[in-house]
Amino acid sequence: MSASLPDNAAIGVFILFFVATIVLGSTVRFWRPLLNRRKATTHHSQGEEWGLGGREFGAWVTWFLVGGDFYTAYTVIAVPALVYSTGGFGFFALPYTIIVYPFIFAVMPKLWTIARDGGHATAADIVRARFGSRTLELAVAISGLVAVLPYIALQLIGIRTVVEALGYTGMLPLLFAFVSLAAYTWLGGLHAPALTAFIKDVMIYIAVLAAVIIVPIHLGGYGAMFHAATEHLPAIPGGRIVSQDQTVPYATLALSSAFAAFLYPHTLTGILAAKSADTIRQNAVFLPIYTIVLGLIALLGLMAHAAGIVTTSSSQVVPQLFLAIFPSWFAGFCFAAIAVGALVPASVMAIGAANLIMHNILPRHSESVTGSRLAGLGVKVGALGCVVFLNAKFAIDLQLLGGVIILQTFPALIMGLLPLRLSAPALIGGWASGSLFGLGLCWLDGLKPVHPIAFGGFSASVSTGLLALGVNIMVTMVLGSVIRLALGASPSTLQPRQNMRRQG
Repeated sequence: MSASLPDNAAIGVFILFFVATIVLGSTVRFWRPLLNRRKATTHHSQGEEWGLGGREFGAWVTWFLVGGDFYTAYTVIAVPALVYSTGGFGFFALPYTIIVYPFIFAVMPKLWTIARDGGHATAADIVRARFGSRTLELAVAISGLVAVLPYIALQLIGIRTVVEALGYTGMLPLLFAFVSLAAYTWLGGLHAPALTAFIKDVMIYIAVLAAVIIVPIHLGGYGAMFHAATEHLPAIPGGRIVSQDQTVPYATLALSSAFAAFLYPHTLTGILAAKSADTIRQNAVFLPIYTIVLGLIALLGLMAHAAGIVTTSSSQVVPQLFLAIFPSWFAGFCFAAIAVGALVPASVMAIGAANLIMHNILPRHSESVTGSRLAGLGVKVGALGCVVFLNAKFAIDLQLLGGVIILQTFPALIMGLLPLRLSAPALIGGWASGSLFGLGLCWLDGLKPVHPIAFGGFSASVSTGLLALGVNIMVTMVLGSVIRLALGASPSTLQPRQNMRRQG
């Protein structure tokens, strides 16, 4: 079954829904007061209002915001593309989204409380207050900033992909993606994605539910669909979902992705914008609903095989499937859902990165809304450069590359909450070692997210991010011991600061 060419109906429906979302988000400051007529009881600076929404989002808004910036174009474009190319291996995204929620429930309320009490807006704020180190603060801030660039690039690819599926080629689709994201974020701040995330989710749910019901009907049912998919994918002995040599990379990618997921500036921004720690716990309980939808979305990669979709670009799998199965006007609606599904989280990502720049890299200008907007624009330019210059085989590799980088902040931010004898110099040494090691492996492996290792007769490919994190922790612990021995430190000498209020 070949995909039909999009017509004016598809283009018109796409423009209607996509532009409407941008307009709603860009004008949020005018219509938001109509939804909340209660008088504000707390004064927030303009910078905090633009970057954290005034820390006033309740359970409902936080659920859509966190879910909206967690389930992105990565979900709708990249995961089905990986399943289309590799089969069951692409489903590693499901266990990682299950592993991460107990982590959110246990850790994130504590981080939120620290951030509220100390007036912190970023992970780097928390780390500096904990360890009293400007250098460590910069290390965490730079890691967050660099890690989010390929993630935003993935969202730009998502928007570009559906615009290309509508028949536009060249640089126009990418420029369209960049300009729409820049306008949406500049004018709306964090309130834009927070209050339009529900539109994105409803559109995604409609598109996905229609796909998992209508596509199998067209293909003769799920049994016929799975049978057709097995004829196109490499055969795996013994009826296994993943091959023997895929088991370790499957498990380690799931684990490293779970550790990294809520270290990113955008996911942490969604957490810190909540109005209470209980709001975060409630979300940790109900966010797994998104994982069910993720599993259905991943099936689109198998459906594409059964539908006879053949494409040289794996990112085009889902758009071509929709064009082949759905009426043109509904395909246009689904394209708008994918584009909005990239726009909303990309906006939160840019805002989270801008918070790092304004609070930690250029802290003297932290309350400037214009400065934050310009910083966010600069981040999006950097992400545009990632799309143009990083040659990743799969779109999902861009997200996994960001995971390698952001995982190096785990010891300082998460292990720093534990009663461990960690010192800033040791953490900086571990961060530098892990970052250089991880990025070096990524460069040598052509941006692949796994690296082959062999030890004592055991050989397998392991998540590069997890390997780099292991190096980070090992160096941190060894350096910490060396520093204590060199200084003759007592157990209390190198304890982190207990004053968690923001420094400087």
